[in-house]
Amino acid sequence: MSAMETAKKTQLTDETQKVFLESGIEVAPLYTREDMLAGNPDIDLERPGKYPFTRGIHPLMYRKRPFTIRQYAGFASPEETNERFQFLIKNGQNGLNVAFDLPTQCGLDSDDPRSLGEVGRVGMSIDTLEDFEIAFRGIDLEKITVSMTINGSALVMMAMYFALAEKRGYDLKNLRGTAQNDILKEFIGRGTWIFPVDKSVKIVVDTIEYCAKHVPKYSPVSICGYHIRESGANPIQEMAYAFCIAKAYSDETLKRGIDIDEFASRLSYNFDIYGNFFEQIAKFRGGRRLWAKIMKEEYKATKEESCWMRMIAGGGGAGLTKEQPENNIVRTAYYALISALSGTQTMALCTYDEAYTIPTEKAAEIALRTMQIMIHEMGICDTVDPLGGSYYVESLTNRFEEEIKNEMKKVDAWGGIIQAVANGKIQEAVSKQAYQREKAVQDGDTLKVGVNCFKSEEGDRPVEFHPYNEDAAQKQISKLKKIKSERDESAVKSALEQLRNDASQNNNLMPATIEAVKAYATVGEIIQVIKDIYGEYNEPIFF
Repeated sequence: MSAMETAKKTQLTDETQKVFLESGIEVAPLYTREDMLAGNPDIDLERPGKYPFTRGIHPLMYRKRPFTIRQYAGFASPEETNERFQFLIKNGQNGLNVAFDLPTQCGLDSDDPRSLGEVGRVGMSIDTLEDFEIAFRGIDLEKITVSMTINGSALVMMAMYFALAEKRGYDLKNLRGTAQNDILKEFIGRGTWIFPVDKSVKIVVDTIEYCAKHVPKYSPVSICGYHIRESGANPIQEMAYAFCIAKAYSDETLKRGIDIDEFASRLSYNFDIYGNFFEQIAKFRGGRRLWAKIMKEEYKATKEESCWMRMIAGGGGAGLTKEQPENNIVRTAYYALISALSGTQTMALCTYDEAYTIPTEKAAEIALRTMQIMIHEMGICDTVDPLGGSYYVESLTNRFEEEIKNEMKKVDAWGGIIQAVANGKIQEAVSKQAYQREKAVQDGDTLKVGVNCFKSEEGDRPVEFHPYNEDAAQKQISKLKKIKSERDESAVKSALEQLRNDASQNNNLMPATIEAVKAYATVGEIIQVIKDIYGEYNEPIFF
């Protein structure tokens, strides 16, 4: 596309031309106070820190304390990962976000034949508790909270984290942290599922129940609209499907006799940011209001914190490009600003090179500095909800609340989120949306700078890829072999037998899993025992 053609496509619109957001919402040329009040006549009464929390879940928000910076990191070995953790902490990061390799996510040991070529490629390999001990060596788990991006094998990773904390003398009742542990979105998006849908949900609820009783400050599940959006969903679907998933986990937990106020405040969210600036901000403000109403009106929660939509936001990997990758530095700065203006509790930015490789140390530092510049130089922490009262933003906020609610009703009509995931209905809807978006980019209807407009005349510049670390893979396998030769095999056998019995009797699996990891049973051994009882998931195929 020539510069002249681009200019024609991007010229300012007038009132005769229709403008639509990716969500399908039409944008008017002008918004007034009447538009704002039409959807929310009580808007002037809303205050941050007060129900329904449209303007933020805390009265002073960042004026009291800035959002937590929690960059995503994980390398081939626990040793390398620890080095990156230490680098990030030294440079001002105050939370960790752990990336695991594919075998770990799928419940396979490093020496499993199916792991060949994946150990040492992307993310940290975990086989036994010893790997956790190495990865978090020298890190104070009370000062640096840890978020783990893990789903199918989250039960084992959480057990290792708790066992590590106990071994170091921490009181589990005061331990904070988060596990992504949202298996339903894995069936929709990323695909690191292991067990059938119903059994997978049962395990998630096991972790919620266990934490409610024994680790009350830990967040056992971060419902992940992020990966649903990355898979192609539009912003309305992202929020709606995430809320449906959160309701499903809540419903199953309530069936165990646990009160909503015993666990709802520890549910958290992971959301995505890319695309239209105002659309992203409005989806979070409208979503936060809607979630508060769902908790209070449908679930009869009495504690204010049970109604909070706590979130990590700032990523947006699907918005980045391999073409002209330096442009991604600008994009992520905008994503960070959106996240802050949306009232996030935690921020994690993708690095400019993540469109084609895992982050270099320099790229990670730039992302870190982007957030720090925003906090310390841009005045973003000076006042609460600075876009509150904007006719456009408030009108969009009202519209998003209604559209998310309508999308949730569609899911209910499909039999609920668990059934809709099991029969592939949600996956089909997301795939259709992904196709339409990609076609719009390829056809030039959705402009992407450097991709279908303002392209570089000299073509794509060479980029540096992160190398496959075969040496780290071999060392990981050797370390695993050594652990197996030195551990107490009778203790391992006894712990795994208890896990098998608990799975057979449909008991909560967390206590037995903790004992198994303390005996240095491997991830693959633990997962295989559960597979023997629960079976494995077979994905439905659509044409």
